[in-house]
This record gives sequence, C-alpha cells and structure tokens, in this order.
Amino acid sequence: MTADVPPGEGPVLEVRGLGKAFGATRALSSVSFSVARGEFVTLLGPSGCGKTTLLNLIGGFLEPDSGEIRLNGEVVNRIPPYRRPTAMVFQNYALFPHLDVFGNIAFGLRAQHVRRRAARQRVARIVEIVRLRDLLHRYPSQLSGGQQQRVALARALVVEPEVLLLDEPLSNLDAKLREGVRDELRVIQRQLGITAVLVTHDQDEAMAVSDRVMVMHTGRIEQIGTPRAIYERPQTAFVADFIGSFSAIEGEFVTVHPDGDVLQSAPELRIRLPHAPARVPGLRGRVLIRPERLRLRDHVSPDGCALPGSVERVTFLGTHLRYVVQVGQVQFVVDDPRFEEKEYRPGDRVWVALPANPLFLPEEPG
Repeated sequence: MTADVPPGEGPVLEVRGLGKAFGATRALSSVSFSVARGEFVTLLGPSGCGKTTLLNLIGGFLEPDSGEIRLNGEVVNRIPPYRRPTAMVFQNYALFPHLDVFGNIAFGLRAQHVRRRAARQRVARIVEIVRLRDLLHRYPSQLSGGQQQRVALARALVVEPEVLLLDEPLSNLDAKLREGVRDELRVIQRQLGITAVLVTHDQDEAMAVSDRVMVMHTGRIEQIGTPRAIYERPQTAFVADFIGSFSAIEGEFVTVHPDGDVLQSAPELRIRLPHAPARVPGLRGRVLIRPERLRLRDHVSPDGCALPGSVERVTFLGTHLRYVVQVGQVQFVVDDPRFEEKEYRPGDRVWVALPANPLFLPEEPG
C-alpha cells in the first residue's frame, strides 16, 4: 500500500518500498508513505508489527535491505544518524546522569559546534516552551518521570530537526501523567510547526495527537488516514479488530429491497438495515457497529431496526454504562451515556436499536 501526504502539501519525509529482515524474519515488506511538513503521523500497531524498526530506519540506526528513505528529497539510506536532519526521543529518555538539565539539553548543540551564546539562547527558548526554566541545574536523578521526559524532548527539539522521531516516549509514565504530557507534546509540536513521527501501541494516544494514523501489521501498512477515518471507516478486518471495540454480525445478504434496504442473515438472525447501500445477494461479510452507536429501547421504533435480547451484564464506567446484551448467538456491547433516564439490569428484556448506516466489511478472500 502507498500512503501519500494530503493533497497540495509537499512531503518532508518519503519512504519508498522499504524492506528489512533480521535473518529469516521479515520485519518490513515494501512499505511506502509520505509525511508533509508540520504533520504529526503516528505508527500504530501491536508488538512485532515493524513500527519501531521503521522508526529506526528513518533515524539511521538501521540500514534498509531495499527501498529508499528521502528527507527533503535527498536519499539518506547510508547517512549516519548524526548527519540526518532528525532527532530521536527514546522510550527510556537516555539522559546523561552526570549532566544537569542544561547540560543534557545543550549536548546536541555542542556536537553541532553551535557557539556558546547562540546555544544558551536556543536552550532558553526551548526550556520556556517545555516549562523547565526552574529545573536547569537539577540532575536526572532529581527529576520526576514527566520532567525527565520533557528534558529528553527539549534535547531533541533544541537541535531544530526537520523530523522529530518519538519512540513510545510516554510508555514509562503512569496513566494520569501520560495523558497530561501527551497533550503538552501536541501543543508543543503545533507551536513549533515541527514534523513528528510517533511510535505507539496506545490507541488513545494515537487518536489524541495525530493528524494521521498509520496502522501497521506484520510489516505492512494496513491503513493510513485521519484518526476519525481510521476509527469510523476501517478498511480491513485487522484495522476493525485492532481499533476500538465493536459488535459484529456475520452472514450474507439474502434479499435486496427495491428501495435499497437490505436484509442480512446471521445465526438465528435476519436483520433489516434501512438506508444501507444495496448489496449483492449472496455477498458474505460482517456488519460492524461501535458500542456508542447502539441504544437500548423498551419497544421497537417504527422508523428503525431493533433486535430483541436480554441484558447479560452492566458495568458503570463513569461517563456511561456499558451493557452486554445477548441477541440469539450474538453479543452486543452497548455504551449508553443516558443512564440517568433509564437504567437496565441483568435479565431485563430489551430491544437493541441499530444505527441506520452501520459499517459493512466484505469477507476477505482467503
């Protein structure tokens, strides 16, 4: 799959047909995509999908077996990391314990032979942005995890890279701190207008910070698009299964109405889907519905589709109630924020109201 930058925007990073293997294990297979200047792209996928290998190839810490990496149009396959216009923020921060905050941040500037006065000016600007001004003379052992993460980020930003590479930089933080630092990272990236490529396996993190998300699986790109497109319109079964949760109804289309409405059969179910695009009778696949798009009712609405079922479990999740409803052999997960209006209990008989236009994924050839 080739994933291009949004129309009308020139790429600062281009990856063309990139391949990499470690012995008999193929980590990447002909990966191609582009990143526009100032864009925030996240590489998302399970462990072993190739996302960290891809980031290390872009940064120059590995050499590809095939394909090209271009930065500002220049092929950089054989250029070492310190000569590439990139900077990496590592998962473990990699701070120098014998240097204070100022020394850690300024380290890359010394390597670039930036004059002392100019280096101090650049460090002063960055520490204001990442809120480290009062910590310049502390050492890493005297900093919290979030503060260490900001030092690592400042050290990468101060060298003014064309592309900022982020290797799961928030994974060592606790959940509450991770959310706060995540939001700060996005604000800083927008403020500086820097191009960023993030590796993560955290879906919430990817959705919160990205202009586009690239979902990877077994060394290939499954889909790349905006967070909303990835969530609402997954193009493959893997993306649908990996991103968020959903209720799935498997079967085949057996009748197509003249007005375009469709009946689908599933185990013990025949479902009328009003307003669905006409499908060919016999076509097999899955109807996928996100939990927040389902609703529970006491009766059937005359203008929609609903299925009778029984409430199996109810879980309070703060902002909503999560119901598990058994309909024949299919379990529906329903997230309902309106529990103040009506709260169902296990054993209650209900109707599960389906949305008018659920997502349909045809059966993939196998």
